[in-house]
Amino acid sequence: MRVYFWGTRGSLPASITAETVRAKVVRAIKEAKTHKFTNDEEIERFVDNDLPFTVRGNYGSNTPCVEIRNGKEYVICDAGTGLRDLGNYHMKRIEQGLQRKSGSVFNIFISHFHWDHIQGFPFFTPAYIPGNIVKVYSFHKNLKSYFVKQQNQPYFPVPLASMNANIEFVVLKPGKSYEISGFHVTGIKQEHPGISYGYRFRKAGKTVVYSSDAEHKTSYDSTAREENYPFLDFFKEADLLIFDAQYDWGEAVLSKDDWGHSSYVAAVELAVKAKVKHLCLFHNEPTYTDERLDVLLDDTRNYLKIYNDHKPHPMKVDLAYDGYEVNL
Repeated sequence: MRVYFWGTRGSLPASITAETVRAKVVRAIKEAKTHKFTNDEEIERFVDNDLPFTVRGNYGSNTPCVEIRNGKEYVICDAGTGLRDLGNYHMKRIEQGLQRKSGSVFNIFISHFHWDHIQGFPFFTPAYIPGNIVKVYSFHKNLKSYFVKQQNQPYFPVPLASMNANIEFVVLKPGKSYEISGFHVTGIKQEHPGISYGYRFRKAGKTVVYSSDAEHKTSYDSTAREENYPFLDFFKEADLLIFDAQYDWGEAVLSKDDWGHSSYVAAVELAVKAKVKHLCLFHNEPTYTDERLDVLLDDTRNYLKIYNDHKPHPMKVDLAYDGYEVNL
């Protein structure tokens, strides 16, 4: 099982400006001044091994879209702008002869309907191809109406009815478990304006939890430490926990309390208690630079050491970026 991140920013896409690219190029050239390269392979090794991620790469610009790869059907969490890139990837595979032109099945699980989680759907090319099947799942009632409204005038020029794929909207019931595309799927209600839902996927002994747009109070609030806190069971022993940690501790507590998002402090505390194997911070704040996100990741890893009484802890901690892949 592999998990691929097509979109990892929260709230709105984060543009990569010419100024940002120029700064990366300048830093890369400075780092390379003492090196002498004799061929392209040496240059590529230098980029991959010697340049920090904030210079050679970028944490991304797309809003939430995560693909769980295990089987012939697509299993997708949320339909942010990353869904457009997923669709383009699918179309490229068709051009390369690696994918049939039609007949593919896309299972899309929606956390909620804030725009950053559905705005990629109108640009999802496979939904316009006859013969494809797109199944949209959510625990919210009136699921279809939100997608219809998004593509109605004056918001979008192409109505949902013009999409030629077979599009189904499936409303799930809280408290029930489902077998979908070979996965055992359950959901949980999350604290967020308008209510969002997290999803737990289990297949072949591996568990992935997608928990975006959820506010968990940090350690100043005892509810995050209670043993009967329902998320501890929902996260329990997950091989990968994708966790909304949009804010650093200061913002989460001092200026954006009750905004519906969490911090790395809550992420670590809950993941450790739930015995999670791999914690991946997600829904990155769009105003944070690559450098600030690097600091947030370092702070998270350092807090894990402090929280574990300054002892090494086996849980892996990463911060998601567009193009990041986890092999379970």
